[in-house]
Amino acid sequence: MKKISAVFLLTVMFLGSVFAGPGKEQSGTSGPAPYTITAAGSTSVSPLMELLTAEYKKIRGNVSFNISATGSGDGIKAVPAETAEIGMSSRELSPAEIGSGIEEHLIAIDGIAVIVNPGNGVSSLSVGQIRDIYTGAITDWNQVGGRAGKIAVVSREPGSGTRGAFEEIVKFQDKLVLGATEFDGTGAIKAEISRNADAIGYISLGSVDNSVKTLNVDGVPATTANVVNGSYKIARPFLLLTKKGKTLNGETRAFLDWILTDAGQSIVKTSWISVK
Repeated sequence: MKKISAVFLLTVMFLGSVFAGPGKEQSGTSGPAPYTITAAGSTSVSPLMELLTAEYKKIRGNVSFNISATGSGDGIKAVPAETAEIGMSSRELSPAEIGSGIEEHLIAIDGIAVIVNPGNGVSSLSVGQIRDIYTGAITDWNQVGGRAGKIAVVSREPGSGTRGAFEEIVKFQDKLVLGATEFDGTGAIKAEISRNADAIGYISLGSVDNSVKTLNVDGVPATTANVVNGSYKIARPFLLLTKKGKTLNGETRAFLDWILTDAGQSIVKTSWISVK
Protein backbone atom coordinates (compact mmCIF):
# COMPACT_ATOMS: atom_id res chain seq x y z
CA MET A 1 0.00 0.00 0.00
CA LYS A 2 2.85 2.35 0.80
CA LYS A 3 4.46 1.54 -2.58
CA ILE A 4 1.24 2.35 -4.43
CA SER A 5 0.88 5.67 -2.59
CA ALA A 6 4.43 6.69 -3.45
CA VAL A 7 3.98 5.89 -7.13
CA PHE A 8 0.68 7.75 -7.19
CA LEU A 9 2.26 10.81 -5.58
CA LEU A 10 5.13 10.83 -8.06
CA THR A 11 2.69 10.51 -10.94
CA VAL A 12 0.63 13.47 -9.74
CA MET A 13 3.76 15.59 -9.34
CA PHE A 14 4.93 14.72 -12.85
CA LEU A 15 1.59 15.47 -14.49
CA GLY A 16 1.38 18.74 -12.59
CA SER A 17 4.71 19.86 -14.00
CA VAL A 18 3.66 18.91 -17.53
CA PHE A 19 0.27 20.60 -17.56
CA ALA A 20 1.12 23.65 -15.47
CA GLY A 21 1.59 25.65 -18.67
CA PRO A 22 4.10 28.46 -19.34
CA GLY A 23 5.37 30.32 -16.35
CA LYS A 24 8.60 31.27 -14.66
CA GLU A 25 11.87 29.77 -15.77
CA GLN A 26 12.50 26.38 -14.15
CA SER A 27 16.16 25.71 -13.54
CA GLY A 28 17.57 23.01 -15.77
CA THR A 29 14.33 22.43 -17.72
CA SER A 30 13.77 25.53 -19.87
CA GLY A 31 15.37 28.71 -21.21
CA PRO A 32 14.95 32.31 -20.05
CA ALA A 33 11.43 33.71 -19.85
CA PRO A 34 10.29 35.66 -22.93
CA TYR A 35 10.44 39.44 -22.70
CA THR A 36 9.43 42.28 -25.04
CA ILE A 37 11.43 45.53 -25.06
CA THR A 38 9.45 48.59 -26.20
CA ALA A 39 11.10 51.52 -28.00
CA ALA A 40 9.57 54.66 -29.50
CA GLY A 41 10.74 57.83 -31.19
CA SER A 42 13.00 58.99 -34.01
CA THR A 43 12.37 57.72 -37.54
CA SER A 44 16.06 58.34 -38.25
CA VAL A 45 17.27 56.16 -35.39
CA SER A 46 14.72 53.45 -36.22
CA PRO A 47 16.60 51.88 -39.19
CA LEU A 48 19.68 51.42 -36.99
CA MET A 49 17.52 49.99 -34.18
CA GLU A 50 15.98 47.50 -36.61
CA LEU A 51 19.45 46.25 -37.55
CA LEU A 52 20.60 46.09 -33.94
CA THR A 53 17.52 44.26 -32.70
CA ALA A 54 17.59 41.75 -35.58
CA GLU A 55 21.17 40.80 -34.69
CA TYR A 56 20.51 40.78 -30.94
CA LYS A 57 17.60 38.35 -31.31
CA LYS A 58 20.01 35.83 -32.85
CA ILE A 59 21.96 35.67 -29.60
CA ARG A 60 19.07 36.26 -27.19
CA GLY A 61 16.13 34.43 -28.69
CA ASN A 62 13.77 34.99 -25.77
CA VAL A 63 13.81 38.78 -26.34
CA SER A 64 11.48 40.47 -28.83
CA PHE A 65 11.08 44.15 -29.67
CA ASN A 66 8.18 46.50 -30.29
CA ILE A 67 9.51 49.60 -32.10
CA SER A 68 7.32 52.60 -32.90
CA ALA A 69 8.96 55.25 -35.12
CA THR A 70 6.95 58.49 -34.97
CA GLY A 71 9.60 61.16 -34.29
CA SER A 72 12.10 62.18 -31.63
CA GLY A 73 9.57 64.31 -29.78
CA ASP A 74 7.39 61.26 -29.13
CA GLY A 75 10.37 59.25 -27.91
CA ILE A 76 11.41 61.98 -25.49
CA LYS A 77 7.87 62.17 -24.07
CA ALA A 78 7.45 58.39 -23.89
CA VAL A 79 10.26 57.84 -21.38
CA PRO A 80 9.02 59.95 -18.42
CA ALA A 81 5.45 58.87 -19.23
CA GLU A 82 6.64 55.23 -19.16
CA THR A 83 4.78 54.36 -22.36
CA ALA A 84 8.06 52.91 -23.71
CA GLU A 85 11.14 51.60 -21.94
CA ILE A 86 13.47 53.15 -24.49
CA GLY A 87 13.10 56.46 -26.30
CA MET A 88 14.91 57.20 -29.57
CA SER A 89 16.14 60.71 -30.37
CA SER A 90 18.20 62.06 -33.26
CA ARG A 91 18.87 65.43 -31.65
CA GLU A 92 20.37 66.77 -28.46
CA LEU A 93 17.89 67.11 -25.60
CA SER A 94 17.12 70.50 -24.08
CA PRO A 95 17.91 71.07 -20.38
CA ALA A 96 14.19 70.98 -19.64
CA GLU A 97 13.81 67.60 -21.37
CA ILE A 98 16.76 66.14 -19.49
CA GLY A 99 15.29 67.57 -16.29
CA SER A 100 12.06 65.66 -16.86
CA GLY A 101 13.87 62.53 -15.71
CA ILE A 102 15.73 61.23 -18.76
CA GLU A 103 19.08 59.45 -19.01
CA GLU A 104 20.88 59.61 -22.37
CA HIS A 105 22.81 56.77 -24.04
CA LEU A 106 24.85 57.83 -27.08
CA ILE A 107 24.96 54.89 -29.52
CA ALA A 108 26.06 56.48 -32.82
CA ILE A 109 26.75 59.71 -34.69
CA ASP A 110 24.97 60.48 -37.95
CA GLY A 111 25.45 63.01 -40.71
CA ILE A 112 22.47 64.85 -42.19
CA ALA A 113 22.63 64.83 -45.97
CA VAL A 114 21.19 67.69 -48.02
CA ILE A 115 19.47 66.00 -50.96
CA VAL A 116 18.07 66.97 -54.37
CA ASN A 117 16.60 65.14 -57.35
CA PRO A 118 19.22 63.10 -59.27
CA GLY A 119 18.56 65.27 -62.33
CA ASN A 120 19.44 68.50 -60.53
CA GLY A 121 22.64 70.06 -61.94
CA VAL A 122 23.68 71.70 -58.67
CA SER A 123 26.33 69.67 -56.84
CA SER A 124 27.40 71.89 -53.93
CA LEU A 125 25.97 74.56 -51.63
CA SER A 126 27.46 76.53 -48.77
CA VAL A 127 25.84 76.44 -45.34
CA GLY A 128 24.88 80.08 -45.94
CA GLN A 129 23.13 79.21 -49.21
CA ILE A 130 21.26 76.35 -47.56
CA ARG A 131 20.13 78.72 -44.81
CA ASP A 132 19.01 81.29 -47.39
CA ILE A 133 17.02 78.64 -49.29
CA TYR A 134 15.27 77.46 -46.14
CA THR A 135 14.44 80.99 -44.99
CA GLY A 136 13.32 82.24 -48.41
CA ALA A 137 16.20 84.59 -49.28
CA ILE A 138 17.09 82.34 -52.23
CA THR A 139 14.09 81.11 -54.21
CA ASP A 140 15.36 79.98 -57.63
CA TRP A 141 17.97 77.39 -58.61
CA ASN A 142 19.60 79.86 -61.02
CA GLN A 143 20.69 81.90 -57.97
CA VAL A 144 22.99 79.05 -56.93
CA GLY A 145 24.33 78.02 -60.34
CA GLY A 146 21.51 75.77 -61.49
CA ARG A 147 18.95 76.01 -64.26
CA ALA A 148 16.02 78.36 -63.75
CA GLY A 149 13.28 76.90 -61.60
CA LYS A 150 11.54 77.80 -58.36
CA ILE A 151 13.06 75.87 -55.47
CA ALA A 152 10.57 73.55 -53.75
CA VAL A 153 11.65 73.56 -50.10
CA VAL A 154 10.97 70.28 -48.30
CA SER A 155 11.32 69.86 -44.54
CA ARG A 156 10.51 67.41 -41.78
CA GLU A 157 7.54 67.99 -39.50
CA PRO A 158 7.75 70.00 -36.24
CA GLY A 159 9.13 67.82 -33.44
CA SER A 160 11.33 65.78 -35.77
CA GLY A 161 14.82 65.22 -34.37
CA THR A 162 16.29 65.52 -37.85
CA ARG A 163 14.60 68.87 -38.33
CA GLY A 164 15.64 70.15 -34.92
CA ALA A 165 19.28 69.21 -35.50
CA PHE A 166 19.31 70.54 -39.08
CA GLU A 167 17.83 73.90 -38.13
CA GLU A 168 20.19 74.26 -35.17
CA ILE A 169 23.32 73.43 -37.18
CA VAL A 170 22.36 75.54 -40.23
CA LYS A 171 21.12 78.26 -37.83
CA PHE A 172 17.61 79.11 -38.92
CA GLN A 173 15.45 77.85 -36.02
CA ASP A 174 11.80 78.90 -36.32
CA LYS A 175 12.44 80.77 -39.60
CA LEU A 176 11.35 78.14 -42.13
CA VAL A 177 10.16 79.80 -45.34
CA LEU A 178 6.40 80.13 -45.74
CA GLY A 179 5.12 77.55 -48.20
CA ALA A 180 7.69 74.86 -47.41
CA THR A 181 6.26 71.34 -47.62
CA GLU A 182 6.55 69.35 -44.40
CA PHE A 183 6.60 65.55 -44.34
CA ASP A 184 6.48 62.97 -41.56
CA GLY A 185 9.33 60.49 -41.90
CA THR A 186 12.43 59.94 -43.98
CA GLY A 187 10.66 57.79 -46.57
CA ALA A 188 8.20 60.54 -47.46
CA ILE A 189 11.05 63.06 -47.90
CA LYS A 190 12.92 60.75 -50.27
CA ALA A 191 9.78 60.01 -52.27
CA GLU A 192 9.06 63.72 -52.76
CA ILE A 193 12.65 64.57 -53.75
CA SER A 194 12.84 61.67 -56.20
CA ARG A 195 9.68 62.80 -58.04
CA ASN A 196 10.19 66.61 -57.93
CA ALA A 197 13.08 67.94 -60.04
CA ASP A 198 13.08 71.30 -58.21
CA ALA A 199 12.92 70.01 -54.63
CA ILE A 200 15.53 70.16 -51.87
CA GLY A 201 15.39 68.29 -48.58
CA TYR A 202 17.48 66.63 -45.89
CA ILE A 203 17.65 63.13 -44.40
CA SER A 204 19.90 60.94 -42.30
CA LEU A 205 23.09 60.09 -44.17
CA GLY A 206 22.49 56.44 -43.31
CA SER A 207 19.19 56.51 -45.23
CA VAL A 208 20.59 57.82 -48.54
CA ASP A 209 20.05 55.64 -51.60
CA ASN A 210 20.18 56.09 -55.37
CA SER A 211 16.69 57.61 -55.53
CA VAL A 212 18.20 60.95 -54.43
CA LYS A 213 21.43 62.93 -54.86
CA THR A 214 23.48 64.31 -51.98
CA LEU A 215 24.98 67.79 -52.20
CA ASN A 216 28.46 68.74 -51.04
CA VAL A 217 28.29 71.29 -48.23
CA ASP A 218 30.96 74.00 -48.36
CA GLY A 219 32.67 71.79 -50.94
CA VAL A 220 32.78 68.74 -48.66
CA PRO A 221 30.98 65.52 -49.73
CA ALA A 222 28.45 64.04 -47.32
CA THR A 223 30.28 60.83 -46.36
CA THR A 224 30.79 58.93 -43.13
CA ALA A 225 34.54 59.49 -43.40
CA ASN A 226 34.07 63.25 -43.60
CA VAL A 227 31.74 63.26 -40.60
CA VAL A 228 34.37 61.32 -38.64
CA ASN A 229 37.19 63.69 -39.57
CA GLY A 230 35.02 66.72 -38.81
CA SER A 231 35.11 68.29 -42.27
CA TYR A 232 31.40 67.65 -42.93
CA LYS A 233 29.67 69.86 -40.39
CA ILE A 234 26.00 68.84 -40.55
CA ALA A 235 26.00 65.96 -38.06
CA ARG A 236 24.08 64.97 -34.92
CA PRO A 237 23.93 62.26 -32.21
CA PHE A 238 21.77 59.14 -32.15
CA LEU A 239 20.52 58.75 -28.58
CA LEU A 240 18.61 56.05 -26.73
CA LEU A 241 16.79 57.33 -23.67
CA THR A 242 15.73 55.68 -20.44
CA LYS A 243 14.06 56.94 -17.29
CA LYS A 244 16.61 58.29 -14.82
CA GLY A 245 16.55 56.54 -11.45
CA LYS A 246 14.39 53.67 -12.69
CA THR A 247 15.83 50.16 -12.46
CA LEU A 248 15.67 48.72 -15.95
CA ASN A 249 14.55 45.19 -16.64
CA GLY A 250 17.63 42.97 -16.87
CA GLU A 251 16.96 42.16 -20.51
CA THR A 252 16.71 45.85 -21.43
CA ARG A 253 19.91 46.65 -19.52
CA ALA A 254 21.73 43.81 -21.26
CA PHE A 255 20.59 45.03 -24.69
CA LEU A 256 21.79 48.59 -24.06
CA ASP A 257 25.15 47.28 -22.84
CA TRP A 258 25.48 45.02 -25.92
CA ILE A 259 25.00 47.97 -28.32
CA LEU A 260 28.25 49.47 -27.03
CA THR A 261 30.23 46.25 -27.46
CA ASP A 262 32.38 45.61 -30.52
CA ALA A 263 29.58 43.43 -31.93
CA GLY A 264 26.97 46.16 -31.56
CA GLN A 265 29.19 48.93 -32.85
CA SER A 266 30.18 46.85 -35.88
CA ILE A 267 26.54 47.18 -36.98
CA VAL A 268 26.63 50.93 -36.35
CA LYS A 269 29.67 51.17 -38.63
CA THR A 270 27.76 49.77 -41.63
CA SER A 271 26.17 53.18 -42.31
CA TRP A 272 26.78 55.39 -39.27
CA ILE A 273 29.67 56.43 -37.03
CA SER A 274 30.71 54.34 -34.06
CA VAL A 275 31.04 55.98 -30.64
CA LYS A 276 33.89 53.65 -29.66
